[in-house]
Amino acid sequence: MRACRSAAEGRGVVRARLPLSLRLGAVLTALLVALALLSLLWTPYPAEQIRVLARLKPPSAAHWLGTDHFGRDVLSMIMVGARNSLAVGAAAVGLGLLGGVPLGLLAAALGRWGDEVVARLGDLVFAFPAVLSAILLTAVLGAGAVNVVLALALFNAAVLARVTRGAALAVWRRPFVGAALALGRGPLSVTLVHVLPNIAGIVVVQATVLFAVAIVNEAALSYLGLGIQPPSPSWGKMLGDAQTHLFTAPLQAVFPGVAIALGVMGLTMLGDGLRDWLDPRHRSSGLL
Repeated sequence: MRACRSAAEGRGVVRARLPLSLRLGAVLTALLVALALLSLLWTPYPAEQIRVLARLKPPSAAHWLGTDHFGRDVLSMIMVGARNSLAVGAAAVGLGLLGGVPLGLLAAALGRWGDEVVARLGDLVFAFPAVLSAILLTAVLGAGAVNVVLALALFNAAVLARVTRGAALAVWRRPFVGAALALGRGPLSVTLVHVLPNIAGIVVVQATVLFAVAIVNEAALSYLGLGIQPPSPSWGKMLGDAQTHLFTAPLQAVFPGVAIALGVMGLTMLGDGLRDWLDPRHRSSGLL
């Protein structure tokens, strides 16, 4: 009985140590992912189905969130839009991780000149905001989700390279890294065995925040007509279409706006919660 009570108390301590923002963010993010996965299997109506006789219908038993100006079911479009937003965000962050993390690790391992090269490349990318870079790229190559992903991935890679470089440099100054080098370990081995595991938490937190930023930027570009192209639904495009019916059917703008806000809020809170939970200073202080 005492052992069971101790185990239960241990689980309670771990549960109590999880920040509230982490728990709320995880719930909101899980709901977003579940909605996107559900859209692969089922939607109330085909998201692209146009029905002229059902235009601008208010929420009802047949259409829980109403219909838009083409008679398309808003709930179905929200569900498919969640899938599209997550796909763009995941692709942009995934490519950013593949490009930025190795570059940051390489800069930290090479020392001064490698550090300088990465810093200057980052300055070049940061000279243009992610949305502006995407607008310029789509102006040259054409609108579409692929070009949006490429533009956002370039920005994410620059951010992650800079974050990885800074965190890796701090680890390289630690005594255990010097000891590993003294024992004959090469830079690659030290990077993979000692540096990368110690910065993984920082990289994950930054990637989570960039995921939220990517969803906002994708919505903004789709609102401008440069992102995901019709007939595939996008939350940003739904907002753009709804602006001409704000007075006659205001809920058309409310539902995609709420979806964007909740999705971004969930990912941002998840990133903030992970940062607090993984930070040893917060963990040792007993504040969590």
